[in-house]
Amino acid sequence: MQKVLISGASVAGPVLAYWLDRYGFEVTVVERTPAVRHGLGGHAIDLFGAAVDVIDRMGLGEAVYEARTRSDQLTLYRDGKRPITVDLARFNAGISRRHVEILRGELTRLLYDATRERVEYVFGDSIATLDDDGSGVDVTFERGEPRRFDLVIGADGMHSAVRRLAFGPEESMRRPLGGYLAVYSMPDELELGSRTLLHMKVGRIATTYGVHQTGQARACFLFHRAGELRYDHRDIEQQKRILADEYSDYGWEVPRLLKHLDAADDFYFDSITQITLDSWQRGLVGLVGDAGYCPGPAVGGGTSLAVITAYVLAGELAAARSDIRSGLRNYERKIRSLVELSRSIGPTVVRTIIPGDKVAFGAVPLAFRVLPHLPTWLQRQIWSANNLGKAFRSTPLPDYTDLVRS
Repeated sequence: MQKVLISGASVAGPVLAYWLDRYGFEVTVVERTPAVRHGLGGHAIDLFGAAVDVIDRMGLGEAVYEARTRSDQLTLYRDGKRPITVDLARFNAGISRRHVEILRGELTRLLYDATRERVEYVFGDSIATLDDDGSGVDVTFERGEPRRFDLVIGADGMHSAVRRLAFGPEESMRRPLGGYLAVYSMPDELELGSRTLLHMKVGRIATTYGVHQTGQARACFLFHRAGELRYDHRDIEQQKRILADEYSDYGWEVPRLLKHLDAADDFYFDSITQITLDSWQRGLVGLVGDAGYCPGPAVGGGTSLAVITAYVLAGELAAARSDIRSGLRNYERKIRSLVELSRSIGPTVVRTIIPGDKVAFGAVPLAFRVLPHLPTWLQRQIWSANNLGKAFRSTPLPDYTDLVRS
């Protein structure tokens, strides 16, 4: 039985582990955090089209749908202007179940629960070195004993350690899009319930929404910078200071949101940056999801892309069996067009959701005003049929059913 090591236990890693196990591989997942990162923290992510189909094939479709976010109302605020409210419940009632918004932590929990009985998970450790001798990969760990695997896959996110070890420094592969995202949980002092409040200025956004499962709220910030910020992606306190400084003069409800920043234990902050490798394999080491082709957090459908590509990678490895390199090449060939499309959408989305000038800023409230007056069927279509969603809905999903062994 071929042994596969996967680094990363968020989304791509567990999806890949699930299908490799079904196809008869022996799978180990190593994750640097001391426990699985599940729960109700993290930001809301979207699953579109073929990604939902993969989840359905894993038997998790109903559970994921039940765990979805349930925002019923969105109110847009701007300084000196009257708020504009959109009734999301009308749109959500008509949106297909092939578009589900769910908190990342909830999705991670469901994926982990679906795999933990059959897949070996090693928490609190990470890969230190990789030595690919052509017939296997000798792996040393920061804490555990050295082991040998037939294949190593990096599913460890935008700042992938596997990619750094096998492909080189991150700096040469980064394409910053100029935006930054921060998210954390806080008490629901504004009694949001199922409402979302969004305040916009040129180049900066602050939003907060209720989390129905916990009665808490989530604070979310998006801002644009012409020059790239320099910070340590693992230094949470430094990142909190950056956010606090950026919004120190913002006004609105931001001071109330920021007073919970120091206590937040699920704080996330990162640049909206793409990873632009041309190849996602190096011998017997491969990459999947954000580790190989991050399209940009919050702008390129990275979670949907991770789910779909992990499914394809597992299937192509199973189809190739002993010829692992052939399986990796076929995986690259099958996902390339979708990766490139997702990557191409990111810059436009950044400019749209973080308006960088007064013209773009003025177009947002206009859209909010017009939308409620359109026929309901057209409102739903506009709300759900964005370019990214259409791309994932139209993606053909290969059928690897005949390769299942257990």
